[in-house]
Amino acid sequence: MLSQIRWFFLGSILHLTGLAKSAQQAYKLAVMAENVKKRIQQLRNEIREHDYLYYVLNQPKISDQQYDKLFTELRELERSNPSFITPDSPTQRVSERPLEGFATVRHAVPMLSMDNTYNAEELRAFDERVRKQLGSEDYDYVVEWKIDGLAISLRYENGELVTAATRGDGIVGDDVTANVRTIKAVPLVLFSDSKIPDVLEVRGEVYMPIPSFVELNKLRAEAGEPAFANPRNAAAGSLKLLDAKITAGRNLSFFAYATGELSKPLAANHYQTLQKFKKLGLPVNHEIKQAGTIDEVINICLSWGQKQPKLSYHIDGMVIKVNRFDQQDILGATGRAPRWCISYKFPAERAETTVESIDVQVGKSGILTPVANLTAVQLSGTTVKRASLHNFDELNRLNVGVGDTVVIEKAGEIIPQVIEVKAKAAVSVPFEIPTICPSCGSAVAKDEDGVYIRCQNPDCLGQLKERLKYFAGRGQMDIENLGVALIEQLVEAGLVKDLPDLYKLRKEDLIGLDRMGEKSADNVIKAIEKSYNQLFARVIAGLGIRHVGGQSAQILAEHFGSFGELMGADEQTLAAIDQIGPIMAKSICEYVTNEKKRIEELLVYLNPQQPKLKRSNKLMGKTIVVTGTLENLSRQQAQQAIRQAGGKASSNVSKKTDFVLAGREAGSKLDKAQKLGVKVINEKQFLDMLGKGPS
Repeated sequence: MLSQIRWFFLGSILHLTGLAKSAQQAYKLAVMAENVKKRIQQLRNEIREHDYLYYVLNQPKISDQQYDKLFTELRELERSNPSFITPDSPTQRVSERPLEGFATVRHAVPMLSMDNTYNAEELRAFDERVRKQLGSEDYDYVVEWKIDGLAISLRYENGELVTAATRGDGIVGDDVTANVRTIKAVPLVLFSDSKIPDVLEVRGEVYMPIPSFVELNKLRAEAGEPAFANPRNAAAGSLKLLDAKITAGRNLSFFAYATGELSKPLAANHYQTLQKFKKLGLPVNHEIKQAGTIDEVINICLSWGQKQPKLSYHIDGMVIKVNRFDQQDILGATGRAPRWCISYKFPAERAETTVESIDVQVGKSGILTPVANLTAVQLSGTTVKRASLHNFDELNRLNVGVGDTVVIEKAGEIIPQVIEVKAKAAVSVPFEIPTICPSCGSAVAKDEDGVYIRCQNPDCLGQLKERLKYFAGRGQMDIENLGVALIEQLVEAGLVKDLPDLYKLRKEDLIGLDRMGEKSADNVIKAIEKSYNQLFARVIAGLGIRHVGGQSAQILAEHFGSFGELMGADEQTLAAIDQIGPIMAKSICEYVTNEKKRIEELLVYLNPQQPKLKRSNKLMGKTIVVTGTLENLSRQQAQQAIRQAGGKASSNVSKKTDFVLAGREAGSKLDKAQKLGVKVINEKQFLDMLGKGPS
C-alpha cells in the first residue's frame, strides 16, 4: 500500500511537470523505472556473484556466453537509464578519458622486498634464524606460489576500491587506479560484511595469464609492433598505459596475498587472513599450504619445481611466511626486507651459446666489469646477446675465452650471467685484464681487500654517464624523457659534466641534438624542472653513495630531515643509527667530504621535500626496543613515535637499551631484557612518557 502511494505521488509530479500526459501514464512510467532499477541491481549482484565463483572459488556455473549476455543486458539498461549508473557497477570498470600522466601515492605501510633462497640448505638456515630470534619452536609457516607479475596495493575504504598503486620504490608508487579497475578479478566493491575494516589495503600481484600473453604478442606481430619479452613485462607495460581502454583488452588478472594499512585487524595470522579475503570476494591462489616444519616447507617447494611449467601463468618460485602476525612483529624487518618471510627460487633456466667477444663496462663508481658478447640465444622468454662475467677474478676462475661455448642463466630471473665453460674453442683467445680504463684511458687499481678493479679518474666520462643514468632513474629523481641515448649525447657534447649541470640545461641547448625537436626539448626541460621538489630520500639515493640504497636513504631522510643535518653528522653518529652501521657510515662521511661542492651546487636548484614530523625531546637520548603486539599502535607507529620524540628505535636488546616496550607475546627480547635488568614498560606507560596517555 505504501509503495503504491509513493508511486502515485511520483506519477503526479511527472504529470504536473509535463513529463507524462496523464497521472495514470506517469504512474506506469514510475513503476517501470522502479522495475528497471531493480533489474539493474539484480544483474549487478548476479555478475558479482559469477565473478566470485570464477575468480575466487574457481567454480564457474555459467558459460562465457551466458555471462556476456548478462553483462550486455546490464550495459544496455544503464545506457537507457543513465541516472541509475553508479561508479561501482561492473560496467564502469573502464575510464573513457585517457590519463595525462600518473600521480604518485605514498604507501602508508612500505612495500618491502624479499630475500631469496635457492636450495634446501638456505631454507634450513632461514628456519634456524627464525627459531633463534623467536626463542621457541612453536611456530608454523604458510607456503604459496610466487606469481611472476607486478606487485600492487589496493586500498578499500568502507568496502569500495578507492586507490590502486604500484610498488614503486617501496615507499612511493604510481597511481594506476584507472587501469586496475579494468581487471575483472579485482572487486570494485567487497562483499557486504559488518566486520570489513573502514580502511583495508590489500597487497597482491597483477599478472598476465599465458594464453593472454600469447594472443597479445600475436596481435602485436600482426600490427608490426615488437613482442613483449615475457608475461611479467607485458603485465607491467599494460598497467602503465595512459588509456585504460587498451589495458582492459589485455586480460590481466590478480591474486591477493597480504595486507597493508588496516583500521582494524582481519585475523590473527596470515592463513586466516587469506581465508577472510575469499569471503570478501578477493581472489586468492588455490595452491596455499600450511607447514608445521621446515622439512614440510622444503617438500612443498621441491614438488612444485617440476609442476610449474604446466601452469596457465608464470611463477618463479615459492614464498614462505611465518604464519602468526605477533611472531612476524617479533621478527621485524631489515632496511629492505622482512625477516619473517623468504622466497625460494626455482633453479634458473640455462642455455648454451658461444662467446663472440668480451667488452669492459665502466660503472657509476668506476668499477670495470667484463661482459661477454654472445651468439643470440633464447633464455626465460627473452633473446640474450650479452651476459655479465661479474669481475676479473671470476673471469679467470671460469677461464672464459673468445670462441668458447658457455652456459648462461639469468641471476634472479633478470641479469644474464655466464656460469661455466662447456667447451673450449680450438683456438680460444684469453682476455687480458685491462690496466687502463676503456672509457677515459686513465689508470685503474684493484680495491684493497676486494675483487673489483676501478678507474681512478673522477672525471671519467664513462662513470659520468652511468651516474647520470642512475640519478635520473625511476627509483631516484625519476626524470622522464631523460633516456640513455640523450644522456650519451649530453655528455659527448660537453653539455653535462656533472649532476648539477642537468639543472643548467636550456631548451636551446637540446634543440639540434639527434631526434630532439622543439617539443621533445620542451618535455625534457619540464621533466627536469619537475624533479626540483623530489623527496629527500630519493635525492640521497640518486647521489649514488656507495652502500646506500633506497631503504637506507629513507632511514637517513627520516632521521636527519635535511642535507644540512646529514652533512653535519660525524661517522659515530651515523653508525649509531639503526640499520646504518659503521661501513655505511664511513662511506657517507667520505662522500660528503669529497663531494661537498657537488651537493651544494645541486641544492641551488633542488628543494628536497621531507614530510614534516612533529618532534619533541621527551625521549631524547633514550634507546627503546619495541617487541610483541601492542593494543593501539603498530610496531612501525611506535618506532616512528620514538624517533619523533628524539629517541632511538633499536631492534636489538643490549645493556645500552634504556627501555623495552613490550606488548602481548613479547618473546625472546623480553626475556633478554629481564636477564640484563633493562626496564620493561607497557604501552600505557609509553604513551604517558610521550604525553599522549588518557587524561
